[in-house]
Amino acid sequence: MTPFLQTTREGAIVTLTMNQPETRNALTGNNAVQEFVDACDAIRLDTTIRCVIVTGAGPVFCSGGNVKDMQRFFNQDIKPDLIREEYRNGIQRLPKALYNLDVPVIAAINGPAIGAGLDLTCMCDIRIASDKATFAESFVKVGIVPGDGGAWLLPRAVGMSKASEMAFTGEALNAQEALACGLVSRVVAPDALMDEALKLARKITANPGAVLRMTKRLLREGERSSLESLLELSAGYQAIAHKTAAHKEAVMSFVEKRPASFED
Repeated sequence: MTPFLQTTREGAIVTLTMNQPETRNALTGNNAVQEFVDACDAIRLDTTIRCVIVTGAGPVFCSGGNVKDMQRFFNQDIKPDLIREEYRNGIQRLPKALYNLDVPVIAAINGPAIGAGLDLTCMCDIRIASDKATFAESFVKVGIVPGDGGAWLLPRAVGMSKASEMAFTGEALNAQEALACGLVSRVVAPDALMDEALKLARKITANPGAVLRMTKRLLREGERSSLESLLELSAGYQAIAHKTAAHKEAVMSFVEKRPASFED
């Protein structure tokens, strides 16, 4: 079987390219979820990696679930409890792996991001879109609900009102509309997308890896913790950060008026 993910690396930057354009980079009916989970496990353990870019091959970023594959659920022998377990042990592992990855993740959205494909972008920290990109929380259009965590992810990206509008209508946003509601942080020409994503990734990876990972963890915890709990965690992380070689290098380079050089 041809791998779903194509993995490339430039220094501390890993790029994961969804590479099944014949299925519009669908996430189900193939090995996509397992490959994402395996990739996230490997990235988490490799402390030399400081940033990840997720993008798609072909004209589509990701079409989400394979709608043709859903026809098998019409079989009366496949009971609801089996479908529930398939979701739990299948696509629901994707947000747990990618959203919770400690390394900063950039989604470089080259084309339509539909259903679970849109939710995949919301699992990433930063979203950059080609002006060819479109975005739709389209589950309702095929008579299902967001089964991959989209009802949790999308409101955190665009707010509850906009997320509700998108989920209840299933209608698509174009790239400029996505920029206006904060779903993406910038829109660029298609041929500039990966250059912009790599340029941003290089700015990120110029910083110390351990501190990047702790900073991302604080941002994630801040979404669901009380201020008091987050302050306690921040104090603990800060104590660790003050004792790192990277912190010493940053301070000394400032004092000595020279560029800092961080080696994890």
